[in-house]
Amino acid sequence: MDKLQAMEVFTQVVEAGGFTRAAEILQLPKATVSTLVRNLETALSVKLLNRTTRQISLTADGAAYYERCLRILAEVRDAEDSLSKTHASPSGRLRIDVPAALGRHLLMPALPQFLARYPDINLEVGCSDRPVDLIEEGVDLAVRGGVLADSTLVARRIGQLHFVTCAAPSYIALHGRPQHPNDLLRHDCVNYFSAKTGKISEWDFARDGERIQMRLPGRIAVNDSNAYMTATLSGMGVAQMAAFALCPYLQSGELELLLEDWTIEPLPLHVVYPQNRHLSAKVRVFVEWISELFADHPALHIRAGRCPLTDEGLAQAVAEQAVQKASEATAPEPVRRPEVA
Repeated sequence: MDKLQAMEVFTQVVEAGGFTRAAEILQLPKATVSTLVRNLETALSVKLLNRTTRQISLTADGAAYYERCLRILAEVRDAEDSLSKTHASPSGRLRIDVPAALGRHLLMPALPQFLARYPDINLEVGCSDRPVDLIEEGVDLAVRGGVLADSTLVARRIGQLHFVTCAAPSYIALHGRPQHPNDLLRHDCVNYFSAKTGKISEWDFARDGERIQMRLPGRIAVNDSNAYMTATLSGMGVAQMAAFALCPYLQSGELELLLEDWTIEPLPLHVVYPQNRHLSAKVRVFVEWISELFADHPALHIRAGRCPLTDEGLAQAVAEQAVQKASEATAPEPVRRPEVA
């Protein structure tokens, strides 16, 4: 029996919550996965897993052995990576997940640069607004916006998302242009609801120290950013959306900004990955690459109420970004705990 392979299979069964899902992730027959774990238990003379027809759970010995396996496997991969860095570039399958709009407008257009830099990495990119369980679904890392609630994930902040309020000219022609957020109570609004909780997101506005949070009326709510954009373009109502996705439609005249003098609280943007999983070379280089991409991308530095519709506007956004980065570089580093999800 290959002890290391058996340990790897065992940890994957625990993390996937069952033999079937682990077999799919490892691309092994389910019978092979089951046999390797059973042989491991025989060699150790202990029962590692409690098995029922519905689920598996760790025994006390199994829980202790699982933690040791994680450390041992991490050490092995560290040793392999330390050698591979000098002999070969990172390689293998890398599965990532990103929000739909972010993937469409920012990530996918830039991926040829990543693939050219790392030709031995094969990417599987999931683009949706559906919450993804990284361990259950075998995803190596994900990009997520907003407050992170999953404490089992390590998070690295890579930027923030700014939002603007807008509507299609056809909607404005029929219903007029709101002058104050409270005017939206008399308008149709395109709402967004969480695919996980079903909760409709609140809208928020700020100006000169005044802060307004409200739920707004609307005849339609969606849980997908592409559907949200389509509904807005179709004239179904006023919307709040990420500024990076809006500029092409402002340039073409398909959408118009509203309430430009009101700002909207930005959402933090993180790349996340399981904390008990070794950060392999392919994951590490992707994290570094996407951090650089989002740090330098002008579209992620557009503030509410302003879009670089011209070359001058784009240059202004880049210049402001450079000033901000220089200021951050010279500022004293605050004392804070490591950022986790």
